[in-house]
Order: sequence, then structure tokens, then C-alpha cells
Amino acid sequence: MADIIYFVIPCYNEEDVLPLTAEKLSYKMRLLIKNGLAKEESRILLVDDGSKDKTWQLIEELSNKDNIFTGLKLSHNKGHQNALLAGLMTAKEYADAVISMDADLQDDVGAVDAFLKAYYDGCDIVYGVRSSREKDSFFKRATALGFYQLMRAMGTEMVSDHADYRLMSKRALDCLAQYKEVNLFLRGIVPQIGLKYTYVYYERGKRAAGTSKYPLKKMFSFALDGITSFSVKPLRLITSLGLIVTCLSVVVFVAKLAAGFGADMASSLWTLGGIELLALGIVGEYIGKIYSEVKGRPRYLIEKNLCEETMQIHDFSAMTDLNKKTG
Repeated sequence: MADIIYFVIPCYNEEDVLPLTAEKLSYKMRLLIKNGLAKEESRILLVDDGSKDKTWQLIEELSNKDNIFTGLKLSHNKGHQNALLAGLMTAKEYADAVISMDADLQDDVGAVDAFLKAYYDGCDIVYGVRSSREKDSFFKRATALGFYQLMRAMGTEMVSDHADYRLMSKRALDCLAQYKEVNLFLRGIVPQIGLKYTYVYYERGKRAAGTSKYPLKKMFSFALDGITSFSVKPLRLITSLGLIVTCLSVVVFVAKLAAGFGADMASSLWTLGGIELLALGIVGEYIGKIYSEVKGRPRYLIEKNLCEETMQIHDFSAMTDLNKKTG
């Protein structure tokens, strides 16, 4: 017996790629229903994260034409992780399992069948993991490798080469709902949930249309969020570094005096000044996060929710075309 499956797709300024994404996901969802892997009540939930282009207008048009699509509009741009969480928390009220993916079609939709097989075999969480990074530039491969190694060194549990392409059962989503932190880093939170999980490997393609929403500056900020949200090791490293520098300074100072040289104040000040600024910056990151958490502001606000409007069984006249395509 099939379950109700929802796709959750966060969208920010995706008017260029959304028509292509909608066509591909609609075809896939109907194929899943036809093959008995998803119930007819299954939906594709598109989450507009305060886009400045016509993304929401397109979502409403899709929903009006075909209620296999439904939509959620956030009142303001809150970032990818908050938009994804808004979609997951909304979808869990209607679905037995939710599959999240980006709108750019880089994730292989064909891997969904393996996701569902693992889910029906009893897994609560299925991680989509890239099988290769050969198509990436050297810079991107190097920074990705450095990021995952740094996260492990900082003590953060993460799945390497996994973005947010994953399946989560309703039980896993109920567990996720208990994490109330404002500084979201879902790739670090989801592994902490535990439950039975597995990996599905797939090859990630190029973006179908539009531009990436993750330039280098945003990727750096995302990595910094990941480290400071899950590890206090940087603070301990600062303490250790301070002790080491202090000891070395004393040793060098004494050695120079013993050798009859005066202390080189300029180089000492530059070195210590740089270390102090770095340390203050890292401590400031943690204080900033504490500041955000204690305010307790909502992680997102929903302006419009089309889910109730699209609860009716969708029009299966489109299945006629699908049957022709698939024989």
C-alpha cells in the first residue's frame, strides 16, 4: 500500500528554471502514482522564499492549472534553510514522507525511486549523496573537501557530499520539529535525529537554467554557520593558541635578553594584534548567535498557504498523456 509523498522545493528568484522543474517533477510524481509508489493525494510543494521576480506568480498559476502543485509563500526572504524548514513542517501535516530537493534540477530526480524503495523497506531518512565530483572545478572540489574535513575536525557529524536532497518520514520530521534553534544548519541537525537511515548515490548535473544562489561569499557564510552552530572547538582552540603564544613570547623575550639583544616590539605587537583580532572575531560569531537565539524571533512567517486549496484529488486527465508516453 503506497503512502502520501510530498516533494518540497524551496524557490528564490527561480522564474527561469521553475517551468522546467515543474514539468519534470509533475511527470515524475504522476509516474510514481501510476506505479503504485505514491498515493493520489501526493503533492509537489513549492516554497517561495520572498522572491523578487515572478516565482510566486508562477507557483499560483501552476497550482490553479494542476492541483498536483501546491504552494507556500513566505512573507520575507529568510534564506534557503528556513524556507526548506517551512516546507518540511507544512508538508508533514499532510504527507507520510517528504523528499526535499533544490529547484535547479541538479539533483537526479530518477534517484527518487531508490529513495522510496529504502523508505518502504523501513528507513526513516534517506540521504542523496553525490557519487562523484569530477564535473566540479578544481577550486570547488578543493573547497568542498576542505569544508567536510574541517567540519569533522570540529566534531560536527555530517554526511559528505550531501546537500539537502533527502527523504524524511513523518516520524523523522516530528523529531526535527523539536529542534527550535534559530540558526539553522539542517545538514548538521538531521544526522543528530538518528533513526534508521541509508544513502542513495546519484550523479549531480548542471543547473538547468538561471543562476546559482550560492556564490563564494554565501558558501563561506554557510560553512561558518555550520561550524559555529555545532561546535565550540574554535573557542577551545583560541584558548590553546593563547597559551602557546604566551609561552613562546616569554621564551623568545628571555632568549633575546640573554643574547644581549633588545626585544623586537614591532613584530611582537603585529603578531599578537592579529591573533587577538581573529580570536575576537570568532568569539563575536558565537555571541551573535546567542543574540539571535535569545530574541526568539520566528524562523519564518507564512503569507500564503495553498495546501488546503489543493487537497482535492487532482485532475487525472493529465495521466492520459503520461500513459501515452510510458505505454
